[in-house]
Amino acid sequence: MLTIDNDDFIKLVKFIKDRYGINLAERKVLVESRLSNHVLDYGFDNFADYLNLVYNDSTQREVANMINRLTTNHTYFMRETAHFQHMMEIFLPYAEKNIKDKTLCIWSAGCSFGNEPYNIAMCLDEYFGLRRHQWDLKILATDISFNALKSASNGIYPSSALENIPDKWREKYFCRADFGDYRVVDDIRNNVVFKYHNLMEDISFKRNFHLIFCRNVMIYFNEETKSKLCRKFYNATELGGYLYIGHAESAPQDMPYRRIATAVYKKDGERR
Repeated sequence: MLTIDNDDFIKLVKFIKDRYGINLAERKVLVESRLSNHVLDYGFDNFADYLNLVYNDSTQREVANMINRLTTNHTYFMRETAHFQHMMEIFLPYAEKNIKDKTLCIWSAGCSFGNEPYNIAMCLDEYFGLRRHQWDLKILATDISFNALKSASNGIYPSSALENIPDKWREKYFCRADFGDYRVVDDIRNNVVFKYHNLMEDISFKRNFHLIFCRNVMIYFNEETKSKLCRKFYNATELGGYLYIGHAESAPQDMPYRRIATAVYKKDGERR
């Protein structure tokens, strides 16, 4: 395994913190273990030369690829099931009653390989059923990794990612792909729009959201960064809308949303 020089590590920590809000200060071993093979595969025998490539890449594709390798863990469907239960039992009945124009906007922020937004689309299909055609069901899925977004748009997953999916859903929402993998059916894939977005940048989408998923992303942020991000989420949320965060994450002390349950927050007020 390659080792990273302390000066190079300090420079990298500052670069990632300033650009993406992610704090790697205590994760030197993680950086070395998760990037060593990637650096070698690029043809470099040291971190310094690889990082020069990262810093000088005007497309920002390699830095996004690097961050994805540092932050992405095993992902699967029905992760943190309590959120999907709340969505089906509390949020969607509320939304159906209160959204008069029947345009439902949901954002999966930090969508990684797409399991989460496709899972959301399945829940919407299950809940609305034959009423689905009456609604404009918009799911925006964003990430900073172009590689993850490309993989997500393909919608192909190993069987291990489907272990928590009910048998009925596996038959309804997936078809067999090559090498024993499964592919999300087109009807579900077409409900999701994948886009690049850095959460440290301004949120400037055309509409506000009724529900935002941002799970297991803020675990890498410090208190100040979490506070700024939650305020931006709050301003991009419709009155009465919800924010879901990861169960292992802590909300900032000045969280603008009201806590409803573990990892579930609401923007109080009547919808406009």
